[in-house]
Amino acid sequence: MIKLHTPISDKDISTLHVGEKVLLSGTIYTARDQAHIRLVKEKDPLFEFSGSVVYYVGPTPSKEGIAIGASGPTSSYRMDPFSPQLMERGLKVMIGKGNRSEEFRQAMIKNHGVYLIATGGAGALLSNCIVSSKVIMYEDLGAEAIRKLEVIDFPCFVAYDVYGNDIFKR
Repeated sequence: MIKLHTPISDKDISTLHVGEKVLLSGTIYTARDQAHIRLVKEKDPLFEFSGSVVYYVGPTPSKEGIAIGASGPTSSYRMDPFSPQLMERGLKVMIGKGNRSEEFRQAMIKNHGVYLIATGGAGALLSNCIVSSKVIMYEDLGAEAIRKLEVIDFPCFVAYDVYGNDIFKR
């Protein structure tokens, strides 16, 4: 098991290998389909891509006293048309579920990134690792707004590493 804290460095990424369990702590950002469409055009996003982690999630509303509602990963392939452009701007780590396109994988290797997967169907459990949540961009998108999350020991698995390995082909 590997414990990582954001921001994620190239050195951190180089230590990750397919199939390893990662416990992630620090600041991560949420973004889904509609936010990605806007982000690729955004001149001055309200967060730095370099070393950042983006989690593909559309959380449910939170209950009183809880930072966020159920926060399970969404299917990642929908972000494939946009992810390479964000990686070229410094994005290093993406969290979601499911397989990605070959074009995404090649862009990830070229830009020294890594793709992590979180367990689908475990949104209520995953939300327990999120200690704060604040909408920072595109509030009009509701659940797809970009949020700044603070997480402690958020569990993931390395799905694609910088060496071209693929958990879905193991």
